[in-house]
Amino acid sequence: MPVDIRPLTSADAAEWRRLWTDYLTFYDTGVDEAVYASTFARLLGDDPGDFNCRLAVVDDRPVGLVHYLFHRHAWRVENVCYLQDLYTDPRVRGHGVGRALIEAVYAAADTGGAPAVYWLTQDFNHAARHLYDRVGVLTPFIKYQRPAP
Repeated sequence: MPVDIRPLTSADAAEWRRLWTDYLTFYDTGVDEAVYASTFARLLGDDPGDFNCRLAVVDDRPVGLVHYLFHRHAWRVENVCYLQDLYTDPRVRGHGVGRALIEAVYAAADTGGAPAVYWLTQDFNHAARHLYDRVGVLTPFIKYQRPAP
C-alpha cells in the first residue's frame, strides 16, 4: 500500500479532527472544543517549541497522524524529540502506515539535530507495541504523574 507522509495543512482540519478524535477515543478520553482549536492552531504555527504534525495519506485520504515536539533535555546539549500521539485508521493497520509515521519523526529528528526520539504507550496497546518492539527499544521507565487536584 503506497503511503504518502506529509505535513498538516489548514485544509486538513476535518480529517485531522476525525483521526485525533478516534485516537482519543481509543484511550477513553476526549478534549473540549478549545483544546481542539488551540492544538490545531499550534500544529500549524511556526513556534519551534510547539508540536508538529505529519499525516499519512493513502489514495488522497488521511489515514494516520503523528504529533511530535522537540524539547531541551538536562542530560544532553541537543534537543530530544517526544512523539506524543500516533494513530492509524484500523482499516490500514498492518500495512506499514504506523512505521512510516514513526520513520518520518525519526527523519525530522535527524534533520533537527535531535539524536533521541521517545514515546509512551499503555501496556494494553498490544498491536502498537508489536510495531514499537520492531522500531524502538523498550526502556525500564515507569511513568508517574501528579494526582488530579
